[in-house]
Amino acid sequence: MNVVIAGFGRSAFTPAKKGSFAKIRSDDIVAHLLKSFVKQSFFNPSDLEDVLMGCAFPEAEQGLNIARITSLLADFPHSI
Repeated sequence: MNVVIAGFGRSAFTPAKKGSFAKIRSDDIVAHLLKSFVKQSFFNPSDLEDVLMGCAFPEAEQGLNIARITSLLADFPHSI
């Protein structure tokens, strides 16, 4: 089995509940990161087997499986 880290990223950070991202869901922010990564790296998301992600402050439905949720929001295949 070959394991390849295809990329990494970090979203911007603002104060909770009063920063410029206060009304934007964290999974939407990360989905945007995933879409940007695909555009910059020129690979096909269907070639991926997994998306791994860390979440420091999971809350409500956004904390269930952040990698799965954001992959689907980024229009990655359901097979990932």
